[in-house]
Amino acid sequence: MALGAAMIGAGVAHLTSQREEFQAQVPEWFPLEEDLTVVGSGVVEIALGASFIALPRRRRLVGGLLAAFFVMIFPGNVAQYVEGTDAFGLDTDRKRLVRLFFQPLLVLWALYGGGWLRRRTRTD
Repeated sequence: MALGAAMIGAGVAHLTSQREEFQAQVPEWFPLEEDLTVVGSGVVEIALGASFIALPRRRRLVGGLLAAFFVMIFPGNVAQYVEGTDAFGLDTDRKRLVRLFFQPLLVLWALYGGGWLRRRTRTD
């Protein structure tokens, strides 16, 4: 539930108060316009977060989609480090580097929340 709520909050922030900060994180090489990228990713985050909460029977599927989403946006985090882009208080190379290590944790959280990392019990 916490992951779903966090995704909804992040998605809303993409569309409102933090829009410019998120635009700064779009890599220079990304082929779409920064605002379109931010709006699109915000909508996806809201949809995935709401689905994670509202569709418990589909949590495995949504958890897998969330994990894939976190993997897909990781190159943007790497670009923020490589390009030295300041956003969200990440104003040093060290802070940007440390942030990179949190993305795998988000992937694991999504997989765990979706039931991918739990041991399945055999029922006869």
